[in-house]
Amino acid sequence: MSSALSLSGAAVIDPLAAGETGRYSDSMVTVVHEPRLSDTVDQPPPIVRTPHFCVRRHSHRVWVGHHVRPEKLDNNLAGQIAAELFAPGWLSGAEVFERVFTGIVKSTVDDPVQAWSRFYDNTLTALHRCWEAPHTSVHGSHSIADMLPVYRRVLELVPDGRVLDIGSCFGFLALLLAERRHNPVIATDIASGSMKLLRTVCEQRGISMGSLVCDGARIPLPAQSVDTVTVIHLLEHLSPRHGADVLAEAVRLARRKVVVAVPLEEEPTAAYGHVRTFDLSELTALAREMRIPFHVEEHHGGWLVLDRARAHDRISREVGAHL
Repeated sequence: MSSALSLSGAAVIDPLAAGETGRYSDSMVTVVHEPRLSDTVDQPPPIVRTPHFCVRRHSHRVWVGHHVRPEKLDNNLAGQIAAELFAPGWLSGAEVFERVFTGIVKSTVDDPVQAWSRFYDNTLTALHRCWEAPHTSVHGSHSIADMLPVYRRVLELVPDGRVLDIGSCFGFLALLLAERRHNPVIATDIASGSMKLLRTVCEQRGISMGSLVCDGARIPLPAQSVDTVTVIHLLEHLSPRHGADVLAEAVRLARRKVVVAVPLEEEPTAAYGHVRTFDLSELTALAREMRIPFHVEEHHGGWLVLDRARAHDRISREVGAHL
């Protein structure tokens, strides 16, 4: 899954559901927009205050106050939440991360459609700004800067033709691909909330894009129905068996190329839902199981590119030699 968030908790999160002004609440978390993060007599004392957040415990719920401004509402929020709340251990669990993230977005702008529209607009604007001036882009825990070289490399590797993006999450990569007129895109994700959100944003932005809600290992499309399949920052979220099934499905669907990217971590980042780590030797072992030409490289993470077109050419030559 591209970027940081998968709206895929045990209970479905509806990112576009109406809510209270400046407040988000569900069975696990309450998130409140408080410009000054002030204490009041009816609130328990803070567990921790950070530059952007204040965490309290309200009975069985986690309470998170924040002062994120609408103009700062973008995917750098993922890095801020991870660095300030999850890395130090104040909060834990991918589902809590998802709910806090969703709550901050929805409590920053009153209308949920407008909130997510602002989130997408700000993120895509920041991506393009960093793309045009990479030496002045932000660094540190900022997710946009971290993902920029990954997106750039994908766009270098993907040729003209139809693209299937497996595990799209927010769909930033799919949107960047769709901006190129020669890459019609189908986005997929197991989380219905993610695809609902992406469809809404595409409609607002006048972008034509297909979308499917499905497991990446079982995609309801015919074999070789797209030119390229991208699997970007997804396999680290899956068990080895599930990941191998997703890769096999990608190979089944691609006519020309499968592009895979994973982070190279010493430990899985639990806040983002990572459950395993990779190195280049493991990517190589995965590729060899597919029995088609490939190459593995390192570039802001690990990359595996499977070349279905070369495999077809090789088979055609072998058949021709025996005729």
